Amino acid sequence: MEMTLRWYGSGYDTVTLEQIRQIPGVSGVITTLYGTRPGEAWPEADIHRLIREVEASGLHVAGIESVNVHDAIKAGLPQRDQYIENYITTLERLGKAGIHMVCYNFMPVFDWTRTELARRRPDGSTVLAYTQAAVDALVPERMFESILGDMNGTVMPGWEPERMAGIKALFEIYRDVDEEKLFENLKYFLECIMPVCDQYDIHMAIHPDDPAWSVFGLPRIIVNKKNILRMMKMVDNPHNGVTFCSGSYGTNLENDLPDMIRALKGRIHFAHVRNLKFHSQDDFEEAAHLSSDGDFDMYEIMKALYEIGFDGPIRPDHGRMIWGEKAMPGYGLYDRALGAAYLNGLWEAIDKTHRKTGIKENGDRMASQSAVKVGGEDKK
Repeated sequence: MEMTLRWYGSGYDTVTLEQIRQIPGVSGVITTLYGTRPGEAWPEADIHRLIREVEASGLHVAGIESVNVHDAIKAGLPQRDQYIENYITTLERLGKAGIHMVCYNFMPVFDWTRTELARRRPDGSTVLAYTQAAVDALVPERMFESILGDMNGTVMPGWEPERMAGIKALFEIYRDVDEEKLFENLKYFLECIMPVCDQYDIHMAIHPDDPAWSVFGLPRIIVNKKNILRMMKMVDNPHNGVTFCSGSYGTNLENDLPDMIRALKGRIHFAHVRNLKFHSQDDFEEAAHLSSDGDFDMYEIMKALYEIGFDGPIRPDHGRMIWGEKAMPGYGLYDRALGAAYLNGLWEAIDKTHRKTGIKENGDRMASQSAVKVGGEDKK
């Protein structure tokens, strides 16, 4: 695997490439052209400019998160084909530039949902959090207002002001879209883009819905093992794959994360590994990556990734705000750097254990074969 960090780009991210370069074991960034809008074809010159900037820092672009899918595609509107053509153009330009992994999502209206961006924990750190009761008490149009004050002057992905200004219209276009229709629209989109993915070896990695259940009555489909395996089968192409986000799938406590990883062998192209702390089934907050700080066994998650031979980019996710840092909520430097070091440490320990076990097993096998041979010679 390759340890990376998400970077939103100059002018958008409070964390610099120079700082990321200094995190031990981090060799690449997952980035995007943050100023582009869903449905636009990415300018070739801007893609190359982004790559040059990253490489000048001593890092490389390990993948894109995200090339956002226009709502016309998700909702299956008549104009979707034009937006799909633009998406194909973007993928072609990324492939020609040497980028081979693209994370995206197929969530209607909200890319992700949190009711608090700065819940204070007992240690004084602040974290992203979700409470279903808070969602139930809001109308969708007020959702953005409820978290705006905690954005620390940044623009949160999926919550851009111009997008939120048209939220009523967004809800209207999904009025007749249920889960089955959303699956149909996803299949149509994937079948259209797979030829360019095959041509340029681009791994599409769908991000799960967050949280893994319906919010404001909107359909959610990338939520569990059954649904994600259905998606893999309905477009059975190795370039049709998954971003395995432990924190998103893990919002549903019925999801067995290591089991899901093993079921998706060969189709996980990207991994977000993070931890959650639950106060009830529908009240949770982001935790430090350390297993004991939350409710996930991070060792078992990393072990499952190791055992399926995962070799793609991985990144820590949704860090706490610690040590007085002011940054985009979930995307500061300090706690994500700690997370990267912790995940790298787990991986190293797992790797060394497997190597030692393999050496011992090989030694025992050779000794056994030698004993059989000697025994055979003695019988002669």
